[in-house]
Amino acid sequence: MTELKYNRSPMNPIPKAFLLILILQFFLISPTLAQILSLNGLEEEVEVFKDDSGINHIFAKNEHDLFFSQGYLAAKDRLFQFEIWRRRATGTVAEILGPRELERDKGARLFQFRGDKKTELSHYHPRGEQIVDAFVAGVNSYITEVLEEPEKLPIEFKLLDILPGYWTWDVVISRHQGLLQNVQDELRYSRVVSLAGAEKAKELYYFHPNEPILDIPTSIPKELLFKDILAPYNAFRAGLVFEPEDIKLGKRNSNLAFLSEKEKASKELLETLEFEKFSIGSNNWIISGKYTESGFPFMANDPHRLHAIPSLRYWVHLNAPGWNVVGGGEPVIPGVSIGHNEFGAWGLTIFETDNEDLRVYDINPKNPYQYRYKKNWMDMIAIKDTIKVKGQADEIHTHYYTIHGPVTFIDRELNKAVAMECAWLKPGGAPYLASLRMDQSQTWEEFRDACTYNHIPAENMIWADKKGNIGWQATGITPLRQNFSGLVVSLGDGSMDWEGYLPIGERPHQLNPEEGYLATANENVTPSDYPYKNALGYEWADAFRGDRIREVLAQGKKFTMKEMGELQNDYLALPARKLVPYLTAMSFEDPALETAKNLLKNWDFKLEKNSIPASIYVMWERKLRQNVSKAMVPEEVKELVGSIQLTRVIEWIEKPEKVFGENPKEKVEILLQSSLEETLKELEKKLGPDQSKWQYGQTAYKHALFRHPLSLALAEEWRPILDAGPLPRGGYSFTPAANAYGDNNSSGASFRIIVDTGNWERTMGINTPGQSGNPASPYYKNLFPIWANDGYFIVPFSYENIQQRTVENIKLKPLP
Repeated sequence: MTELKYNRSPMNPIPKAFLLILILQFFLISPTLAQILSLNGLEEEVEVFKDDSGINHIFAKNEHDLFFSQGYLAAKDRLFQFEIWRRRATGTVAEILGPRELERDKGARLFQFRGDKKTELSHYHPRGEQIVDAFVAGVNSYITEVLEEPEKLPIEFKLLDILPGYWTWDVVISRHQGLLQNVQDELRYSRVVSLAGAEKAKELYYFHPNEPILDIPTSIPKELLFKDILAPYNAFRAGLVFEPEDIKLGKRNSNLAFLSEKEKASKELLETLEFEKFSIGSNNWIISGKYTESGFPFMANDPHRLHAIPSLRYWVHLNAPGWNVVGGGEPVIPGVSIGHNEFGAWGLTIFETDNEDLRVYDINPKNPYQYRYKKNWMDMIAIKDTIKVKGQADEIHTHYYTIHGPVTFIDRELNKAVAMECAWLKPGGAPYLASLRMDQSQTWEEFRDACTYNHIPAENMIWADKKGNIGWQATGITPLRQNFSGLVVSLGDGSMDWEGYLPIGERPHQLNPEEGYLATANENVTPSDYPYKNALGYEWADAFRGDRIREVLAQGKKFTMKEMGELQNDYLALPARKLVPYLTAMSFEDPALETAKNLLKNWDFKLEKNSIPASIYVMWERKLRQNVSKAMVPEEVKELVGSIQLTRVIEWIEKPEKVFGENPKEKVEILLQSSLEETLKELEKKLGPDQSKWQYGQTAYKHALFRHPLSLALAEEWRPILDAGPLPRGGYSFTPAANAYGDNNSSGASFRIIVDTGNWERTMGINTPGQSGNPASPYYKNLFPIWANDGYFIVPFSYENIQQRTVENIKLKPLP
C-alpha cells in the first residue's frame, strides 16, 4: 500500500477531524494493484493503467467509451476543481456562497454562450457532439457514484458542506476561464488617452509592429470612461476567493488573519498582473532532425499561466481505434491540447490577437433599452434569468444585448449604453476544444487544417513529425478593423463595425524554416512582409525569452533531450546582459554600492538559486522600472499606466536623449544609482544586514508557494496539508525558465513536455503539483519537488512500457 506523506511538524499537526476523514478516504480510494469497476454508460470493457507519475493511460475499444472514461477518471481525480468550474461556468456560485457572489453570477450568465448545440460542437470535430456527450456522461457517472457513497467525496465538499452537481454539454464549452483578450486594457488605454493624449500613450506603451490609431470618438463622453462600465465582465472574470464564513466543518481562520493573508495574496497577484501583463505566456520550439542527436525533430513546450493547486493542466493518454494521443490539457475538456500521437507532436503559445471591442451607443431618452444603430432605434434583446442566492430569495435579473453583444452598462444621465463585442461568443469559441482534430492529425497538412478550427485562444501552434517536418501556424479568430485599432473604445452605431474575420489559414505560418528551428515565446514573430497588417494585434510580450531560446538553438550543434530540458529551465536573463554594463561603468563613493557593483561585474547573468548577484540584480531591475515609471509617467495617469514594459525602459536607458530632455546621460545615471541604493535597503530589510546571506531563491525573496483555494479560509494547521511549498526557485519572468516577477512563483510553467519524434518513449514531462486534486491522494503534490528542482518524468507510450510503469490497473466494465 502506498504511504500518504504530509509535510507536518509538531507546530502544525493535521487536524484530528480531518485525519479521521483522511484515513477513511485513503482506504476507500487509495491505489491498489487492480480494480474492477462496473459503470452504467459504457459499451465495452476499458483498460486503464495509472503510471507512477499519476497519468491515466486509457485503452478503449470504441470512441464513446474512450471519452466516457476520460470524463469519469478526470472527475475522479479533480472533482472539486470540476465543481468550481461548473458553478463559475453556469453562474451558480451565489447558490453556495451567498449574496457576495451575485454579481459574478450575473456576469457569467450575461456572457454565456447561447448558441445551438449541434452547430457549436460539430465545429470542434465532425463527431464533436458525440464526444462531448460521452465525456459529460463519464463525468456524471462519477458524480452519481459519490452522491450514492458520500464518504468518497474529497474533503473540500465536507468543509463547505456542499455536493457536486451534474454536468451538461454547455459547461464544457464555457468561455469563462479562457484566455480572452484585451477589453480591460482597452478601457484603461482609453482613460490614459483621455487624460494624457494619444501621443503620450504611444510613448509609454510598447505598441508594435504597427502604430495604432488611438483616437477616441468625440461623441463618447470622457465622464463615461471613468464609470464602472465593465462591472459584469470584471465580476465573472475575477478569481474566486473562499472566506472563513464558508467553512462548515473544521477550524476556520480568524477574520483578522484571513484579511491580512488575503491582502498579501492579492498583492502577489496584482504584482504579477501589473508587471506581467505581457509576460504570462509560454515557450515552444521545434528543431529539425539535422540538429538533434537522434536525427529526428524535437518539439518542446512549456505553457505559462497562473499557478494553482490543483494545477490547471492534466496529463492523459487516450487510445482507441482512430485515437492514440498522450499529453496535457485542461481536465474539464475532452482530448489533449499539447502532446503527441503516433505521427507527430505539437505545442502552443499565445499569439497576440484582439478579439474584443468595447462599443458605446446613444440610447433613446424615452426608452433606455433602445440604442441607435445605422440611424435607427433598435430594441435591445432582453433575457430574464433567475439566480438562486444562498440565504435569501431568488434574484430575478434581466440581461440585455445589442447587435454586437452583451450590454455591460446603461447610463441614463448621459444617454449612453456600453456593450462588448466578443468574437469568442461566436460558435467555435470554446478554448482548446479544437484540439480534438489535432489529436488525430497524421501529417503537417492535416494538422494545419485542424488549426483553422482553433478560434480561442489565438496561438502559435507548432508541429514536428516522424517524417522530418517542422511547421508553425498562428491561429485564432481575427476581426478585421478598418480605420480604428480596437485599442480604445469605439462606436456601436455601425460606423466602426468589423469587416468580417481573416481566415485562420491566412494567419502567419511556415514549414521547414531554413534555419532548422523555430521558437515562439509570445513575442512578435510575424514576418515583416506579412500582408494582413490590420489583422495583427499591438500588444506583444518582450522578446527576451524568445531571443534567449533562439540564441541557444542557433549554435548549429546536435542537441540532446537533456539539453532541451536545460533550455526549458534556463535562467540566463538577457535584460541583465543589457543593463548591468551601464551600472558597472559607473563609480560610487559609497563602499556598499561599489561592492554590489563589483559583484555584478563578474556575474554570468544567470538567476540561479543561491546566487547573491542574482538577488541584487533582480531587486535593482524592479527598483529601476519603478523609478523610470515615476520619472516618465504623468501624475494624472500614474495609477492607470502601472509598470512600463522592460523593453521600453531599456530603450530609454540606451537612448536617453529621446525622453529625458536636457542632460539625459546624467539623469539616467542618477536613476541607476538611486535604484541601487534602494535595492540595498530593500534587501537588508528583506534578508538582513549580512550580504553573504542575500541568496536568490529564499522563502523571503524568491520561492514557490501554491495555495489551495480553501487554504486562507482555514486555520493555519491546514496549510501543510492543502498547500504546496514554499520551495526555493530561480529565474524570473524574462528567463526561459519563466516565473512570476514578484517574490512568489505565482505564475509560469506548471506543465512541460519535450518530445523526440524518433522515439516516443523518450518523451519527458512534468505537471505541478500533481495529477490529482484530492488532498487524500498520493498524487496530490508528489510532483511539486521534482518540478521545483527543474526535473521531469518519462511519459511511456507503448502498451508494454506503460505496463512496466503501472502502479494501478483499473478495468472499467459495463453494468450487466
